[in-house]
Amino acid sequence: MTTTVLESCGVAPPPGAVADQSLPLTFFDITWLHFQPMLQLLFYEFPCSKPHFLETIVPKLKQSLSLSLKHFFPLSGHVVYPSSPEEMPIFRYLSGDSVTVTVAESSDDLDDLVGDLPQSADKLYSFIPRLPPVVEESDRKLLKVLAVQATLFPGRGVCIGITTHHCANDAQSFQGFLTSWSAISRGDGDEEFVSKHGECLPVFDRSLINYPLKLDSIYWKNAQRIPLQSRYPSLPTNRVRSTYTFTQSEIKKLKNSIQERIPNSAHLSSFVAIAAYIWTTMAKSLRSEADNNSEDDGDAFFFIPIDLRPRLDPAVPGSYFGNCLSFALPRIGRRELAGEEGLFLAAAAAAAAITERTGDKKILESAEKWSGEINKALQESFLSVAGSTRLDLYGADFGWGRARKQEILTIDEQKYAMTLCKSRDFVGGFEVCLSLPKDKMEAFHAYFAKGIN
Repeated sequence: MTTTVLESCGVAPPPGAVADQSLPLTFFDITWLHFQPMLQLLFYEFPCSKPHFLETIVPKLKQSLSLSLKHFFPLSGHVVYPSSPEEMPIFRYLSGDSVTVTVAESSDDLDDLVGDLPQSADKLYSFIPRLPPVVEESDRKLLKVLAVQATLFPGRGVCIGITTHHCANDAQSFQGFLTSWSAISRGDGDEEFVSKHGECLPVFDRSLINYPLKLDSIYWKNAQRIPLQSRYPSLPTNRVRSTYTFTQSEIKKLKNSIQERIPNSAHLSSFVAIAAYIWTTMAKSLRSEADNNSEDDGDAFFFIPIDLRPRLDPAVPGSYFGNCLSFALPRIGRRELAGEEGLFLAAAAAAAAITERTGDKKILESAEKWSGEINKALQESFLSVAGSTRLDLYGADFGWGRARKQEILTIDEQKYAMTLCKSRDFVGGFEVCLSLPKDKMEAFHAYFAKGIN
């Protein structure tokens, strides 16, 4: 099976629609300068011939992307990464800046790619675009932050692949961009989109986040100690991906079981119930391989990103574009986590850690320490999660209906990681995807089914 590139071009905002301008990177953004890009795939079932794809679908995707970039101008431009420690990095847009769009055709079987059962992660990488190489100038480096690929499966469907540099946006901001692009593409038009979805238009005002500006300098100083380079998962990944859906009734049963054992548990959300179940199942599957394995010893950390927009004082609008993330880091002994009480201990630990972090109205006062804590947590984490129960990636309708399957490939590089978003098929349900080595996935798959049943 092969994927053939048919075209590569640049798509820019409409001429004259965006003035040359710049935007500072906050410490929230600088935190992610050296992390790998976010890699997102959306597969759509849409019987489409190659001529129709090239003559109708592709031009419409380009035009709607151009109109969306008018509102999300940082995605068209560059991150300017200065050589001088006295200067700060910025997002810069200059007239003519564009996003690389790749058009491709694949002979792969779409049905094979959109299944939920465990399958090799490597199958998916021909549908994801790479960001252009870093441009080195005498006094600075220039980074592009967005690349797009549209791949046709003749007669079957289309895949939209999106790569974004994490320093440009977090999941909340990405959702806003995707909502804008897909709405304009399916026929709303720019003016109609603005009138219908004005709340989705991005807000760039950095003064909305009330934090000590010294944090920007501190984080920038730390960032400059690390060489700037493009990072992508290496192939072969030796990873297997599998998708699990939690229906509303299954989540309710999980919550009821937990509340019966720990009735006073705070913040027992759907996220906490799902996270606790995955965390515990992972510990059981790893321990089953070798009870005396050193991997069973020590603490099991769980890295949980937290959107701070609604939790700061004053609150930041949900349409704020950029990064605005903190994290919770619950921990439990690995042997305890794999034991009979593991689910309840996991739920209590996750709920307590989230409540402590989100309930702290002076949370930014401790932000100076976050960079080191994040790096240490990601190195030592037993499990990490990308996404949230508020994320609805399946809602991005380009005119072909809801996506048949979504995949976030970023987790393939992490030791043990999961993604989470709203379910495509079940109202009130959620979808989890895991990426694991094959032997560990087989063990996890068995324990997951046993526990749910």
